[in-house]
Amino acid sequence: MKTNFRTAVLTVLIGAGTVCSAVAQDATTILQKMDEVMYSQKDMTGKNKIILIDKAGKQEIREATIQQKGTDKRMFRFTAPASQAGIAFLSLPGDVMYMYLPAFGRERRIASSAKNQNFAGTDFSYEDMESVPFSQKYTPKLIKTETDAFVLELTPKVRSDFSKVTVSIHKEHFYPILMEYYDRGGNKVKEAKYTFKKIGNYWNPAEIEMTDLKKGHTTKMQMTDVKYDTGLSDDAFTVRALVQ
Repeated sequence: MKTNFRTAVLTVLIGAGTVCSAVAQDATTILQKMDEVMYSQKDMTGKNKIILIDKAGKQEIREATIQQKGTDKRMFRFTAPASQAGIAFLSLPGDVMYMYLPAFGRERRIASSAKNQNFAGTDFSYEDMESVPFSQKYTPKLIKTETDAFVLELTPKVRSDFSKVTVSIHKEHFYPILMEYYDRGGNKVKEAKYTFKKIGNYWNPAEIEMTDLKKGHTTKMQMTDVKYDTGLSDDAFTVRALVQ
């Protein structure tokens, strides 16, 4: 009888371990599929309309260009208004980021400790702007399955101002729908809403709406004139290109 009981307990434990492993693997696979949607193109160019909306509803509009290559190179440059034109951001492999401010006439490297600071007065952080797949930055856990979406809890793999990020991922097309960011006290402090549209073979983030819940401030990034796989050179993603 004791032998049968021990065998039953062992079977249950093994089964539970197998289920947990399967759930973890599913979460990893789902997040990797989201990364594939967001980084499957060889390269991308486009224009961004940036709309800053304060608590009173007052709007400020900026314009920018964006270039991306592979999963780890991105250049973002403001083109309007004149007060912002020329401000540029460069994301490179190995957690390397640079900012160029024309008023100072030189680039400066962004320290890893400053990644969660706001980028150029928007509600996006430097970390939001960098080009790094989410599966490299976070450990995922599947916490809920909704009618149209998988909901993952993402835990940072390195020290972060956020304790976790939850992301709702479209069940069929695997693009993000909503991301919610929680501080180290467990409070939700900002959220990003995504609108995707298909352009050719790729799903494109036509609009990202980032809201700072503490400040009641929102930034919308709307992408237009998107072109994929045009053969961008690595020379377009250098510090020399950043300051031109």
